[in-house]
Amino acid sequence: MPVAFDLSGRVALISGAGAADGIGAVTAQTLAALGARVMLTSLGARCLERAERLRHSGWSALAQPADLIDAAAAADLITHTVEAFGSLDIVVANAGMTAAGTDTTAEQGTLTEIHPGAWQRALDRNLATAVHLIRPALPHLRRSGRGRIVVVASVTGPVMAMRGEAAYATAKAGMAGLVRALAVDEGRHCVTANAVAPGWITTGSQQPAEAAEGRLTPLGRSGEPQEVAAAIGWLAGSGGGYTTGQVIVVDGGNSIAEQRLP
Repeated sequence: MPVAFDLSGRVALISGAGAADGIGAVTAQTLAALGARVMLTSLGARCLERAERLRHSGWSALAQPADLIDAAAAADLITHTVEAFGSLDIVVANAGMTAAGTDTTAEQGTLTEIHPGAWQRALDRNLATAVHLIRPALPHLRRSGRGRIVVVASVTGPVMAMRGEAAYATAKAGMAGLVRALAVDEGRHCVTANAVAPGWITTGSQQPAEAAEGRLTPLGRSGEPQEVAAAIGWLAGSGGGYTTGQVIVVDGGNSIAEQRLP
């Protein structure tokens, strides 16, 4: 394995790893295949199934469900990870968007349409979950000497915007600001912080209209979760050691295509 992608001896924590075909679970599989010992978490118990599947494939994987909107639960998860593996080197903050069984329709709309309570819930799930996970992880990442933070944002917010998604765009734009601030503050501890911004990605939650949008990208298709996970894997390894404070766009060229008509 090329040294730039070798994660042997490292411990990675991946949130939002419940759905079998989602970015989180595929990222956990990718990091495990690169040699990392992985801790998976999700809002419900599905992460336990994902970890069991990884162990069945011969990789080192554990899981603990946690509601990362609760800062105390996030701190407990970090403690559990370090107790289980002895260290923590990589945090992938992927939780957010739509949690299983969560109705987020009230969080959609323009700024004047969204109730303040729904607005706060959208920010809590899509931004606060990352903050709650990263904050207690930082002392361990600093001790690592090669700490890596990767947040899964979106092109929506940091790069572009969609109609009727004001809260989601605001939260994801906040993730871009978060990694830039972390890059400046934590660089002296050899901790890097970056965001990956996916565009239209084929997962179980992708809607037909979203798949149709994917076909309008320059590459003519939606991306695969593995293509997002590959970017995360590079940022997590030594190959990404001099990249920090960046937003890596994985969108098939959608955000740079000025024309949409055939």
